[in-house]
Amino acid sequence: MDWKVFLSTFALIFFAELGDKTQLSVMTLSAQSNSGMSVFLGAAIALALSAFLAVIFGEAVTRVVPTQYIHLGAGIMFVGMGIFLILGKL
Repeated sequence: MDWKVFLSTFALIFFAELGDKTQLSVMTLSAQSNSGMSVFLGAAIALALSAFLAVIFGEAVTRVVPTQYIHLGAGIMFVGMGIFLILGKL
């Protein structure tokens, strides 16, 4: 196992997920139910499955598209979303 990749992935996902809509949804579901463990297990399995699918898709895409183009596309999409959000607020 590549511990550097593991730790950087953990830190990135952990901090990116803090306060996002998934966490807020889980907090709401937990507050509304009497079964915190069921909410935890459902959320954990859902997040693990979505991460698994992202890894499989990411590996498949990198076999077809060079990494530099993936980085360029992701950067353009993030800038585009930022512009879209800014213009939507004006």
